[in-house]
Amino acid sequence: MSETSGNTEIRAIDDGEIEAWLRALDASFLMPTPDEGAAFYEEFYRPGRVLGAFCAGRCVGTFRGLDLELTVPGGAVVLTEGVTNVAVVPDHRRRGLLSRMMRAGLDDAVGRGRSLAALHASEYRIYGRFGFGPASSAAEYQIDTCRAGGVRVPGADGGSVAPLGLDEVRRHGPGLHDRFRRTQVGAINRSQAFWRCATGELRNPYREWNEPAALLYRDADGAPAGIALYQVDERWLHGDADYALNVRDLFAVHPHAAAALWRHLLTMEWVTRVTVANIALDDPLPLLLDNPRACVPQPGTGTDHLWLRILDVALALEARTYDAPGRLVLDVGDRLGYAAGRFALAAAPDGKGSVTATSEPADFAIDVSALATLYLGDQSVHRLAAAGLVAEQRPGALSRADRMLRTAVRPWCPDGF
Repeated sequence: MSETSGNTEIRAIDDGEIEAWLRALDASFLMPTPDEGAAFYEEFYRPGRVLGAFCAGRCVGTFRGLDLELTVPGGAVVLTEGVTNVAVVPDHRRRGLLSRMMRAGLDDAVGRGRSLAALHASEYRIYGRFGFGPASSAAEYQIDTCRAGGVRVPGADGGSVAPLGLDEVRRHGPGLHDRFRRTQVGAINRSQAFWRCATGELRNPYREWNEPAALLYRDADGAPAGIALYQVDERWLHGDADYALNVRDLFAVHPHAAAALWRHLLTMEWVTRVTVANIALDDPLPLLLDNPRACVPQPGTGTDHLWLRILDVALALEARTYDAPGRLVLDVGDRLGYAAGRFALAAAPDGKGSVTATSEPADFAIDVSALATLYLGDQSVHRLAAAGLVAEQRPGALSRADRMLRTAVRPWCPDGF
C-alpha cells in the first residue's frame, strides 16, 4: 500500500521503521518516547497494517489498523476495522495528510470486506468529517461505601467469590471474556497482548505499573462466570482507614455474577470509596445498593466512547436484528462515497433485516455518521432529528424508525484500543 502526492508518501512501514514511526506518533501528542517504546510497539506491529506519512525521509504522520470483532444487536459478531494511532506532527498539519491516511486505511478495509470501522476519538470535531459517529457511551461512578448500605444480589445460585492470581487471570480471563462479549452489544474482542499488559507480563512503558488484585466468581457447579481486577490506595484519615478502591475491569456472563462481585468489592473492610471509570450507562449497579444516591456519577459519565463508521450499508444493517417489524427507506449521504445511496430496510417479525438498493422516495435522509450513531442503539432517531441530524421525508417515519432500531439496553464498549 503506497500513495504519493507532492513530496509526501503514504505507505506501510516495515519493522525497521517502528522507532521512527513511534517518535512521530509521540511528537504528535506532545509526549517523549521512552527508551522501551519501540520494543513495546513491536508486540502490536502487523505488516501492511501500520501506515506512515514520509516527507524527505522523515516520518511525519501515523496510522494503524487492526482486526476487531464487534458485537451488534442480536448477538452477531461483525468483523470490524479498528483505527488507532492516527496523528500528524505539528509542523505538517493542515496539509491533508490525515485525510490521505484515513482514505488509504478505509480503502484497505473495504478491500478486505469490512462493513464497519471503529475508533476512539481524541477530538470530537475531527472524525465526523470521515463518516464516523459516536456509537456508545459510558458512565463513571464513585461510591461512598458507608452510605451505600447493603448490596443486593438478585437470585441465588450457590456461587462463590475468591481471590485470583494474575497468572490465573491470564488463564481464565480470555475464555470468560469471550463468553461475556457475545452478550454485550458494543463489546469488542481482546488480544493476547491485552491480557499480558493487564497482568504485568508485558509492561507498557507509557504507564506506571501498579499491580492489581483480582477476583473470580464461580457458579455453584464451579464454572467461572465473572472476573474483577482492582487496586487499592492506602489512605488514613484522623487515624482511621480511608482506603480507596479503583475497579479497573469487571465483567460477568450473567447479572448475578456481576452483582456478587460488586457486593464483595463494596463490603471490603477499610474501603470507604469505590470508583469505576468505565461502566455501561444503564448498568444496574446503582439500583443494587440500599441507597443508590451513594453511587455518584462523575464528570466522565455520558461521554462518547466507541465511534463507528459504516462502510457497507447492506452488510452492516443485515448483521444486526430489529425489535419491531417494519420497512424504512433511507437516503444515506456519505461525502467519501463508501456508503452513499438509497436503501430499503425491511425487518421481519423474527427480527432479521434485509437491505436492498432502491430508487423509491425516502422516509428520511441521514448522513452516514448519524446512521452509525443509531446503529448499536445508543441514541433515538427522534433525538437526532431534534438536533438536525435526521431529516424526515414522510410523516411517521421517525416513529417507525425508533420502533425498529431501538434496543433493550444501550451499547457499551469496556475497552479502548
